[in-house]
Amino acid sequence: MAVGEQVFGFYIPTVTLMGIGAHKQVGEQVKTLGGTKPFICTDKGITRAGISQQIVDIIKKDAGVDCVVFDETIPNPTDTNVHDGLKIFKDNGCDMIISIGGGSSHDCGKGIGVVASNGGHIRDYEGVNKSGKPMPPFIAVNTTAGTGSEMTRFCIITDTSRKVKMAIVDWRVTPNVAINDPLLMAGMPPGLTAATGMDALTHAIEAYVSTIATPVTDACALKAIELIAKNLRAAVAHGGDMVARDNMAYAEYLAGMAFNNASLGHVHAMAHQLGGFYDLPHGVCNAILLPHVERFNMIAKVGRFVDIAKAMGEVVDGLSQRAAAEKALEAIKTLSADVGIPGGLRELGVQKEDLPIMAENAQKDACGLTNPRCPTLEDVIEIYRNAL
Repeated sequence: MAVGEQVFGFYIPTVTLMGIGAHKQVGEQVKTLGGTKPFICTDKGITRAGISQQIVDIIKKDAGVDCVVFDETIPNPTDTNVHDGLKIFKDNGCDMIISIGGGSSHDCGKGIGVVASNGGHIRDYEGVNKSGKPMPPFIAVNTTAGTGSEMTRFCIITDTSRKVKMAIVDWRVTPNVAINDPLLMAGMPPGLTAATGMDALTHAIEAYVSTIATPVTDACALKAIELIAKNLRAAVAHGGDMVARDNMAYAEYLAGMAFNNASLGHVHAMAHQLGGFYDLPHGVCNAILLPHVERFNMIAKVGRFVDIAKAMGEVVDGLSQRAAAEKALEAIKTLSADVGIPGGLRELGVQKEDLPIMAENAQKDACGLTNPRCPTLEDVIEIYRNAL
C-alpha cells in the first residue's frame, strides 16, 4: 500500500491487565473508573464455577461497592437477551458494566451499554459507528482464549426476527479495561479450549490476509499464529498447563489487536450465518470454514499464505511459492483435527437446502468487505458445500 493512500486507526482498550493473578486488580479498576453500582454481565456457567462471586467479593473488598449480577447471557446473545439485561441495569440504577466470560458475555454487555447510553433498540446500531454517546465505564474480565471481544470494537448480537447475527462495529463499545488472567481460563473444558483457540487462529489469519492489513496488524497476527500453533494442542490436552494457557491468552489478545484494526473476511461472514440460523458455536463454525475459505482466497495473497505456513511451523525450504502456501492450509487442517474439531458442517446438522439463504446473508455481512478475494453468491454456496 502506498504511503498516504489511506489513513488507518488503531483501537485498543485504555488499560489491559495480563498475566497470572491479573483479575485480582478488578476492584482497583472499579475505583479508578468511579463506579458506584457495577452491573455484572455473565452467564450461568461462570456463576456455577464460582467466578462471578469471586469478582463480586474482590470489588466489595477493594472498591467498597455492591454489584448487581445478571447471569442470563446465552451463547450467541440475542436482541431479547440484551434488552432483558438493559431493564435490570436501569431498574437498579447501575452506572458501570463488568462483563465476565467469553465473547457472549462481553458482547451482551456491550449491547446493553450502547443502548443504555444511546437509547432505542440494539438493531439501531448494526453497522459501523452508529452510536453517538460513549457507553458507561466498561471492564471486560476474560475467561476464554479466543474471541478477543474483551478488547475489540466488535459486538455480535443475533436479531431473532431475521435469524441473522448483527455486526456492530463501533469504537465506542471498546472496553475501557480488559483483564486476561490465565487462572480464570484453566477450567475451560477441552472442547471449548479447542473452539476458542481456533477462533483466535481465524482472527489472526483473516486479519493477516485482509485488504486493510498494516505492518502493525501484521506483527500482531503473525505472532498470534505462531503462539497458537505452539500452544493450543497443549492447552487442549492438559487444561492446567499454565504456560500454554498464558501463551494462549497472549495469542488471542494479539489476534484481537490484529482483527480489531484490519477487520476480518468471509470466514466470519459465513460463520455468522451458521450461528444466526442454527445457533451453532461460533469458534467451531470458524474452524470448519477456515481452510475452505482460505483455499478460495489463496490466489489473491499467495505470499502471505507462505508466511502463515512458516508461522505455523511448517518447513517450506525448497518448495515453490504455491506449494509452500498449500502447507498453510494443511497445517490449519491438521491442527483442527488434532484438537477435535468436527470434520464438516454436516456433523453440526447443517442442511444443504439452507445454503443459498445463508450465502445471501453472508454477502451482506460487513466482515466480508475486507476479504482478499471477492466471491460471487455461487462461490459462497460452493464454499459452504465443500465445508459440509
